[in-house]
Amino acid sequence: MQVDVLITANNADELFFTGKTTVVIDVLRASSSIVTALSNGAREIVPVDTIEFAMKVSGTTMDSGVLLAGERNAKKIDGFALGNSPLEFTEEVVSGKSIVLFTTNGTKSMVKAKFSENLVTGCFNNISAIVNYLANLGNDVVLFCAGTDGRLSLEDCACAGMIIEGLKADKELTLDDAGNASYCMYKKYADNIGQMMRESRHGQRLIELGNADDLDVCSAVDTSENIPVFSNGNFKLKR
Repeated sequence: MQVDVLITANNADELFFTGKTTVVIDVLRASSSIVTALSNGAREIVPVDTIEFAMKVSGTTMDSGVLLAGERNAKKIDGFALGNSPLEFTEEVVSGKSIVLFTTNGTKSMVKAKFSENLVTGCFNNISAIVNYLANLGNDVVLFCAGTDGRLSLEDCACAGMIIEGLKADKELTLDDAGNASYCMYKKYADNIGQMMRESRHGQRLIELGNADDLDVCSAVDTSENIPVFSNGNFKLKR
């Protein structure tokens, strides 16, 4: 199995993903929020790559079951029902709802990878489920780290490295350079994912904004067995 890692969305072209099996990783916080929302009963998550399109999508329906959610520069967008903290996506708030989600890094990457044959999103919360899904498919894999503002994110690369570690258990892997680097990052922080999160640039930004609790949620390993699968413009749980 060939495993390639993209450490940011900078040089990724939409057509590159055609026919590929792709895992988009945005640990802080889009992937974690999507896993949480769907695990708590959300009907679907519609990722979008602009705020304007989010508003357009939500404005085409009078359905009260549609929620606008998202952040810009880690802050909740004015007028949106929800931000991008997984703690906001409780069962009481999201059960049965469709959520149109915009985030600065994660959803843009998800939209960019939309031509993948198999597109899922993963994080520490559902990492064993992602590993099992990829191992069962047996395809070559692209681990697409969303990064932060076009720069490498420590937590995304470490998560990619942890997926590689899991796949190594029963697959013979060939890694590109970014895959080897991500694996090394994970091994450095394997015993303390939470501390790694606090040392990361984006983690420190969230702490400054008063969202330190998000780091605890997003660093928790295997709290969910659910896999968000992209099809027809939205993420739903794998059946």
